[in-house]
Amino acid sequence: MTRLHDRTEAPGAGMIVYYDGGCPLCTREIRVMRRLDRHRRLSFLDVTQHDVGDMDRDALLRRFHMRGADGRTVSGAAAFAAVWRELPALSWLGRLAATRPVAGILETAYRGFLRLRPGLQTVVRRLERGGGGL
Repeated sequence: MTRLHDRTEAPGAGMIVYYDGGCPLCTREIRVMRRLDRHRRLSFLDVTQHDVGDMDRDALLRRFHMRGADGRTVSGAAAFAAVWRELPALSWLGRLAATRPVAGILETAYRGFLRLRPGLQTVVRRLERGGGGL
């Protein structure tokens, strides 16, 4: 399987997107982001497969994180907003997601999703194996 502009293939990209390569939901989302990243502004790092340096691997697996070109790391809805701003097709959404009160609403929704994530992962894995779903 080809890993489109994984960090190892595009070390010069300004932003690093950290993701859980063992999560079927996460890998699908990253696949979409990679396709939309036409200008190759993002590097993607599967934290289950690569060294994360001084980062806390468990924290990276619990929530979506990105590190900007300035070295600052953000997580959750703020990380999604930052990534979306780099994707031409979603830049408008990224700008909107960074405004008040939208940012707070999205963070609350993301935290709710995180509570549902384990169950959703199970369903997606079953569907991928052809074992039915709900």
